[in-house]
Amino acid sequence: MPIFFSRRLISPRRALFPAVLLGLLIVLLLAPPCALAGQELSEIGIRRTDGQVHVFKVEIAATPEKQAKGLMFRRDLALDGGMLFDFFGAEPVAMWMKNTFLPLDMFFITTDGLIVKIAERTVPGSLAAISANVPVRFVLEVNGGTASRLGLKEGDRVVRGLPK
Repeated sequence: MPIFFSRRLISPRRALFPAVLLGLLIVLLLAPPCALAGQELSEIGIRRTDGQVHVFKVEIAATPEKQAKGLMFRRDLALDGGMLFDFFGAEPVAMWMKNTFLPLDMFFITTDGLIVKIAERTVPGSLAAISANVPVRFVLEVNGGTASRLGLKEGDRVVRGLPK
């Protein structure tokens, strides 16, 4: 049985469509995730017990979708960068590192800005629950080692930048 192929003309615009689509896909795949996020940055200031304040430029994760993704799949994070999770009320919170490639320090913060726990240098990809074991409203994630590098400790306080 013979096989017949149909020959029909394709307009130049239609012929370019697959190439344009492929180009767009390549750009999206190669662009850094933070550039794709289009997040507006907020400043968070943490005051150490000696009075020195350290400022971070953070993305705010205030929706369930942003909280579910967090810093997953990121390959880099600015030295003073991070993400602030806002749970809109004090509650028990547990975080994990699934699909997170960077070690992080996690600051568990009460409604009034008190840092009640710091989980330092969390393990990338780990499914272990990380919690403060007390209700918190916020969790701030920054590069692993930041707490030690800056001398930040439990009992320090966020003095500016927390949502009301």
